Amino acid sequence: MLWRLYKAEKMKLRRSPVWLIFIVVPIVPAFLGTMNYLMNIEILQSEWYSLWTQHTLFTSYFFLPILLGFYCSYLMRIEKNNHNLTKLMTLPISRKQLFLAKLLSAGKIILLSQAWIGVLFIISGKITGMQAKPPVGELVIWCLFGTLGAFVIEAMQLIISLFCDSFALPVGISFAGGFTGLLAMAKGGYGHLYPYSLMAYGMVANNNKQQLTAEGYPQFVFICILYLILFTAAGAMIMERKEV
Repeated sequence: MLWRLYKAEKMKLRRSPVWLIFIVVPIVPAFLGTMNYLMNIEILQSEWYSLWTQHTLFTSYFFLPILLGFYCSYLMRIEKNNHNLTKLMTLPISRKQLFLAKLLSAGKIILLSQAWIGVLFIISGKITGMQAKPPVGELVIWCLFGTLGAFVIEAMQLIISLFCDSFALPVGISFAGGFTGLLAMAKGGYGHLYPYSLMAYGMVANNNKQQLTAEGYPQFVFICILYLILFTAAGAMIMERKEV
């Protein structure tokens, strides 16, 4: 049933142009991050690692949270139009599976976006004239863990979008979450606990020391899975009880 629901989500979005923003928008933080790296190249001495901190500073705290908020709001909007969600609630389907299908649909987009962000990073490094080989193995790990952290944000945003009739409000909340995620990471010990910091934490955003070690990853994975279980259960419960 979950796979059938996921396929239904794909059919709903097949002709939607919304996925184009996940191709176009990441180019902007890649450009900003590269320019910031070039303007501070005297103090950013770690080449590829330093460039990654500049890319992810803009991507994981500002641009991707906005995109995630936009996409999750869009997923719920197409259901609320013409009372589609109300009709879905009358069908004998698991609310948990319905929520998971939407989460997986959003997750597919963010996974493709992370791959595109990695490609842009390598292209940017070549443009800046880096001679060393790009850290492809580490890049894959950063993008995968960033995707896992993004799943948590998506789950939160889907719940928020269930409550909000406004399309823009969940996007604004996601942007605020990204900004407060930056503050939580700046506090040191709270970045791996705050949901909106988890994507940046997984991508080792703007943190040279963390880029050189994977000691925190087991704890990171556990926290992400715990949040996903809690948010999925909460989302299913809200769908079950809330009048939509």
